[in-house]
Amino acid sequence: MKKRVLAAVGVAVVAVGAGVSTAVASNDAHASLRIGQVRLVDPAGGSLGTVQLVELGGRLHVIGKVRGLAAGFHGFHIHEKGECIGSSTPPFASAGGHLSTTSDSHPGHAGDMPVLLVGRDGSAQASFTTDRLTLADVFDPDGSAIIVHANADNYANIPTRYAPGGPDGDTLKTGDSGGRVACGVVTRR
Repeated sequence: MKKRVLAAVGVAVVAVGAGVSTAVASNDAHASLRIGQVRLVDPAGGSLGTVQLVELGGRLHVIGKVRGLAAGFHGFHIHEKGECIGSSTPPFASAGGHLSTTSDSHPGHAGDMPVLLVGRDGSAQASFTTDRLTLADVFDPDGSAIIVHANADNYANIPTRYAPGGPDGDTLKTGDSGGRVACGVVTRR
């Protein structure tokens, strides 16, 4: 798979295979470009898609394409350990919790990302930019993984009128996004 990078004043276009993503960079035409890649699998090891992490100009651009998932919203997070053991109980527990570079709870974890909206055909695409973390955070000594969860992420948005005292401890950890249906270890490219 070939990679082409075209830089203009403040804009870089990254073309990988057939997918093209536009990433806004700093005005420094010599900004360093680093790429992480992920191959998402189900608990049985079947391929479900790919995610790329492109760091450019101090921002992390996330570009994902998945298939074979249930329609609806799914939690989508970077987890703290680069390990995806699908045969564990529960599946992919080996990836640990959400990657956090501070002591914040959900949705303030650095690895908390926008939900993934899967269409009726089981496919989804994601493209967004974050300044919450860098590839150095992702490639810490134990690595990181991307997880797709079974349910939507409520971002711990539980008003006290629904739950006295607000969200509980589990909600503050995961946003009630449920089991882990896909996992992929982030690798350098």
